[in-house]
Amino acid sequence: MSQAHILGFPRIGAGRELKTAVEAHWKGELPEAGLRAVGATLRQRHWDLQKAAGLDLVTVGDFAWYDHLHNATALFSAAPARFDLGRVDLAGYFAMARGTPQQPALAMKKWFDTNYHYLQPELNADSRFSLNRDWLLPEVREAQALGHKIKVVLPGPLSYLWLASADAAFDKLGLLSLLLNVYFVLLAELNAMGVACVQLDEPILALDLPQNWLDAYPVVYRELAATSPPLLLASYFGSVAEHAPLLRSLPMAGLHLDLVRAPDQLAAFLPDWPDDKILSLGIVDGRNLWRTDLVNALIALHPAHAQLGERLWISASCSLLHVPTDLALEHKLDPELRSWMAFATQKLDEIALLKRALNDGEAAVWKPLHAAGSAIQSRRRAPSTRRAEVRERCAAVGARDAERGAPFAQRIVQQRDALQLPLLPTTTIGSFPQTADIRAARAAFKQGKTSAADYESAMKASIRDAVSRQEALGLDVLVHGEAERNDMVEYFGEQLAGYAFTENGWVQSYGSRCVKPPVIYGDIARPKAMTVEWTRYAQSLTDKPMKGMLTGPITMLFWSFVRDDLPRSEVALQLALALRDEVGDLERAGIRVIQIDEPAIREGLPLKQAAWPDYLSWAVHAFRLSSSGVRDATQIHTHMCYSEFNDILPAIAAMDADVITIETSRSRMALLDAFAEFRYPNDIGPGLYDIHSPRVPALDEMRRLLQRALKVVPAERLWVNPDCGLKTRGWPETEAALSQMVATVRELRKELS
Repeated sequence: MSQAHILGFPRIGAGRELKTAVEAHWKGELPEAGLRAVGATLRQRHWDLQKAAGLDLVTVGDFAWYDHLHNATALFSAAPARFDLGRVDLAGYFAMARGTPQQPALAMKKWFDTNYHYLQPELNADSRFSLNRDWLLPEVREAQALGHKIKVVLPGPLSYLWLASADAAFDKLGLLSLLLNVYFVLLAELNAMGVACVQLDEPILALDLPQNWLDAYPVVYRELAATSPPLLLASYFGSVAEHAPLLRSLPMAGLHLDLVRAPDQLAAFLPDWPDDKILSLGIVDGRNLWRTDLVNALIALHPAHAQLGERLWISASCSLLHVPTDLALEHKLDPELRSWMAFATQKLDEIALLKRALNDGEAAVWKPLHAAGSAIQSRRRAPSTRRAEVRERCAAVGARDAERGAPFAQRIVQQRDALQLPLLPTTTIGSFPQTADIRAARAAFKQGKTSAADYESAMKASIRDAVSRQEALGLDVLVHGEAERNDMVEYFGEQLAGYAFTENGWVQSYGSRCVKPPVIYGDIARPKAMTVEWTRYAQSLTDKPMKGMLTGPITMLFWSFVRDDLPRSEVALQLALALRDEVGDLERAGIRVIQIDEPAIREGLPLKQAAWPDYLSWAVHAFRLSSSGVRDATQIHTHMCYSEFNDILPAIAAMDADVITIETSRSRMALLDAFAEFRYPNDIGPGLYDIHSPRVPALDEMRRLLQRALKVVPAERLWVNPDCGLKTRGWPETEAALSQMVATVRELRKELS
């Protein structure tokens, strides 16, 4: 009999209960005992859902107060010495995640090609590890006490080391034996506790790994298997077919493959799969919310079932962390569109249904199979997904549509003459604090409790306040603060045809930060201007340049749940044309600086380098198409954050934005070195302080960072700004940090002059 399981479940709760509890704890409003009680309730609920759906094992270890990789750092007692923590308790865990008055937080990076952010372990030659039994083990006992048969999930040791930060000269593999000692102890304890299986996640196998890292796998897994429960090595996000001989040979109980991202890889494993090993097949999409085509899934699974029988496990492609929790909470979606979707809870049912169809025959589940097939056919035939005029416009796009009138060296002369900015111009990334009053006004308007005129008046008052504060601070290029925007993607999606929106489709982005990605289900069109009137109003309040703020086509693409019936390159082209119209309208309204944010450009990069050129070609083209319909004197900015850019700098330069702003403070400007070595030709604004932490850096700290930036970027091409938008911060810390930033710049301007 085939088995069913998942690699992980969303941890935030269907109503974002974890977010609410964690933030209340940070504010001192909820004691640790109360926070832990919320966590226990969520874990029990999610385990019960898995059991009720018919899964054979419930997954333990996927819950995290902030991030699952950060959990491992606490479990392994791997806190950096700079935090002086000793044994990591919950307070220390949050101190590393959020920073302290004395120490900046751990670096935050994108989790492969997703919009989830993980906290990087911070390692060096002095790093040591020991088992912290206050983490994970209590959750195992908790699940066992509830009567569950459990599978524990952990990051694999090689993936943990690979994803950690360290000095370039330091070989992280040198720490492997020390780390393995902790795994030995932990796995032996889990074995003694009667844990049925341990899932070790090794997603780095989908990358282009150096040979010495691949060579470590046989050694690592031979040693780990000696005293552990049965081990399931889990890969996901891409194909590991090239490693089939290696993975077949490892002394483990089984292997998980992602058949959504790489369906063809099954052919590399199934024919010679060992008779004593499990093969777990991720056939349900763990990263998108569309229903599974169960008929085609069964067709793909039948050969494996015939060969493996009970050694075939059915699962989602990856953890369900990346999808919303429960479709049952969506009451306002169009019924037809809703019938095309499955959230995490519904994906449990899909996995269990596939298991039943294989074990008991399709006749036993013909009714739900028929319902699923009808929904798939409805979506394929729906007229609402296609717009002839959009596809005709896309077909008519030519190469010159994605080119500015003159090269940067000529444009920047015109822009400097038009803007008359001082040396080291200061600006922010776009958003300012979303206060309780702003959120309340927006909620009241959406609920029909206030008029459009009253809502407009409230938003204009917030814009006036933001502009006034910026002028008082002495910033050079201002923003309107984005008070009217609930989210940098959702706001635009709400005004574009082809998008749909959920009420409770929340997913975790990082820590307590949750986003509600819109859903691209049809062709994209812009019925009317989306930002012009707000920006025009803000510009009327000041003589300083006011930035028009837009989200770029690639970020709109990757931070949405994207239709899977059209190539993503075509969806990006549709988005680019809609945004091109908005850019043109902003310019015609007198806006001389327009920022098109693309924080997701690196996120969309395929995991295998062989696929990079194709992706970068259409991604760069989409950005240029959105930004190239303006005069040379109009300055185009873009913003990128929390990504490794070193290996795609030629593509970033090819985007040809006049100014790029990037996140650099957590890495102490290390990222800027790559731009300097590449000789990035355009203006650049490295982030001077981390907005994801409540700490306000001291003047000396900002000065040191800016001085380092000046060593690698000429002063005439250097901008000064925070790392990212300030939406999640409060006004007191925002004004304090920006005041320090402006004061630092003024000091250095005097020295440079």
